[in-house]
Amino acid sequence: MASDVTVNTALQQQARTSNSSAQLADDFDQFLQLLTVQLQNQDPLNPTDTAEFTNQLVAFSGVEQQINTNQKLDNLVSLQLSNTFSSALGYVGLDASYVSSEAFYDGSNDVKINYAISGDSADTTINIFDESGDLVFSQDVSDDDSVEGFTWDGTSTGGQALGPGTYSVRVDALDAQQNSLTTSTVVTGRIRGVETQNGAIFALIGERAVSVGQLINVVEPDAIESTDTQGTTSGGA
Repeated sequence: MASDVTVNTALQQQARTSNSSAQLADDFDQFLQLLTVQLQNQDPLNPTDTAEFTNQLVAFSGVEQQINTNQKLDNLVSLQLSNTFSSALGYVGLDASYVSSEAFYDGSNDVKINYAISGDSADTTINIFDESGDLVFSQDVSDDDSVEGFTWDGTSTGGQALGPGTYSVRVDALDAQQNSLTTSTVVTGRIRGVETQNGAIFALIGERAVSVGQLINVVEPDAIESTDTQGTTSGGA
């Protein structure tokens, strides 16, 4: 199986290629020295067969060409990684949706949450916890649809405005027999920057670094609309 190409693996491959080139140069110098000594001390009446020398020179040439090819491939990989990072920079200032149970509230913009339920839910509740793990918001959003949208306006269950921070989202769903159903959440946040970690590219959203591979979509801030078929639902409603 081919491994993912990251900055670290690219740098490691470049180092291996550079070491191979240096090692080939040393080996070739030693070969020429041995060849010179052998030619100087050969028997004039029984000269050394040059076929073996020729085969070795051809082998050195083949290895050199392979190393040159690897160097060109390394350069292409580095260019591709650079282009990928440059493309990710274009995400800055946009709103991204990604699979996560954590959402960042900046103190003013609503937090948009989509959730999916593995089955027909008879009792669905949105629960939001602060960074201390305390429940700050809870609302019954029971319905029969398997995919719903919800917008939280950053207030507590009692309508009190909450401060900026990272909040945990949990969707509790029960079927008609009161059995728990599996749920997953997709949250939306504004990208404030990008960075690399161990060769992977991450989008900085609030206080978290989200892998670019986790992003489902990236849109202009004013392009996001609630997917709630019953209309936008917000805390304190």
